[in-house]
Amino acid sequence: MTETFGACVAEGATHFRVRSPHASALHLCLFQGETEQRIPMLREGEDWVAEVPQDLTGAHYGYRAEGEWAPEQGLWFDPAKLLVDPYAMELDRRFTQHPKLAEYGADTADIVPRALVPGEMPQVPLSPPHFTRGGLVYELSVAGFTALHPDVPEEQRSTVAALAHPAILAHLQKLHVSAVELMPIVAWIDERHLPPLGLANHWGYNPVAMMALDPGLCPGGVRELRETVAALHNAGIGVVLDLVFNHSGESDIHGGVLSLRGLDNAAYAHAPDGRLINDTGCGNTLDFANPHVRALTLASLRHFVRHCGVDGFRFDLAPVLARGPGFDRQAPIFAEIAADPWLADRVMIAEPWDIGPGGYQLGNFPPNWLEWNDRYRDDVRRFWRGDGPANVLATRIAGSSDIFGSDCRSVNFLAAHDGFTLADTVAYEQRHNHANGEDNRDGHGENHSWNCGAEGPSDDPAVQARRAQDLRALLGTLFASTGTIMLTAGDEFGRSQRGNNNAYCQAMPVDWQTRDRAMEDYVAQLAEQRVQHGPGMARFPDAGSWTDADGKPMSDAAWNDRSLNGFAFTPPAASAAIGFRVDRTKREVALGD
Repeated sequence: MTETFGACVAEGATHFRVRSPHASALHLCLFQGETEQRIPMLREGEDWVAEVPQDLTGAHYGYRAEGEWAPEQGLWFDPAKLLVDPYAMELDRRFTQHPKLAEYGADTADIVPRALVPGEMPQVPLSPPHFTRGGLVYELSVAGFTALHPDVPEEQRSTVAALAHPAILAHLQKLHVSAVELMPIVAWIDERHLPPLGLANHWGYNPVAMMALDPGLCPGGVRELRETVAALHNAGIGVVLDLVFNHSGESDIHGGVLSLRGLDNAAYAHAPDGRLINDTGCGNTLDFANPHVRALTLASLRHFVRHCGVDGFRFDLAPVLARGPGFDRQAPIFAEIAADPWLADRVMIAEPWDIGPGGYQLGNFPPNWLEWNDRYRDDVRRFWRGDGPANVLATRIAGSSDIFGSDCRSVNFLAAHDGFTLADTVAYEQRHNHANGEDNRDGHGENHSWNCGAEGPSDDPAVQARRAQDLRALLGTLFASTGTIMLTAGDEFGRSQRGNNNAYCQAMPVDWQTRDRAMEDYVAQLAEQRVQHGPGMARFPDAGSWTDADGKPMSDAAWNDRSLNGFAFTPPAASAAIGFRVDRTKREVALGD
């Protein structure tokens, strides 16, 4: 069913199919420059179809839907609105926020991107993922990661293609990166409140078309992504796409009509009284109890595997995928992914929380899914801040068995795109988000951070030395930990966001010129040790030898002593796992024998 939607060229003709069960009429809109040709579409049940008897590969198109305009009843039909095909794979321009998008009767053909009719799409041979659990995931923003890199040609910077540059590959290999996790690269739109403030969304977690690559990040379209994935694979590095299926950029009832809202508003979850459910904090929530929403999601995932060769996906606010409306561990989407031959063996990573009822679901995703473990982040930070117990730290290092049992599905991380950078964790006790235009109310209020004697930048050598020592202790803890570990780009060499812990609307590219090369080399050394010894095999307290700082076996009383400031782990003699020693008093973690 899903493969029939969108635009498809076959036997010299171009076929279009789009779902809009409540429209009274639908038109296919073909564009040559600014000239628009409207072709009436035929109804087939809940779908609308059109056939043009010629090969339209590369042509620009959209839809217009007629029907009732009654937003309070969930009907948003306005033939003045050009609508993006939900199954579009490439667009001719980026989305732009404009008041006309939400104004009934205002034509938006000059604002809204047009989809491109895809030509023959080469299929990447199905092979096992180049990344499996236990390695190092390197999270990066495509735009910010290469924007200032001196070795990347200027015209290539901030694009997907730049990730295949030899200088970028060399850096990733130096860190023994198992997979890059690309923050959203599908087309998104700014939130409505940003343009009046002179701001823009730089992260991309506000998509409109779920599989259409952003023309700014990936100007070469599907081919560019496919070739970059192949180059990364040849360098021994997998590719994970961070995708957003929990909401769309059409926002709340005051938002624009861009795609799904003007075609099939039932894709959005509604309360019994008709109000939009907002389990995402973004104004709307896609309804995964709706089989058509799941079909679009599965088609998107298959597309990126079949045509681009990606190895896995990270799902933003993943509990939404299993809501119907409450979270269900047996939700249909999990079985549908597991049964799909293109998806069954891909690496699936959940961000296991949203803001809806019962939204915190850490540990409750399928046994073959990995999960971002924010408990790891917070408990490791608290230990090194000085107010977290050692036994909790040991549990986190050893795979968080209290959450995942014996099956270590934890993605251990100390910092991510959302929150303080690692360097800012030891330099700022409070968030400093004033530049975001929300009076410093946005972003996490409790970051389990500390400032080592000075808030923000400091020229004091003693403060700088203490921060470097704390960063080494934090990083040593991460690389000693059992499970998959994640590092956000630039955290290996002291990247700062000046205390902004919600920098989605701030252009803060990675600064390659001023990086701390000594810290970078230290992380590379940790990565080398981890590769040599395996991705940690400590199991608390059942495997190997756990001792205190004096080398004495740990007793239950010792583990429960809140004044305990350190411990050591020695793996079994027959194991290739890495040993380590943690000492909070000396502010250090030592890996190896």
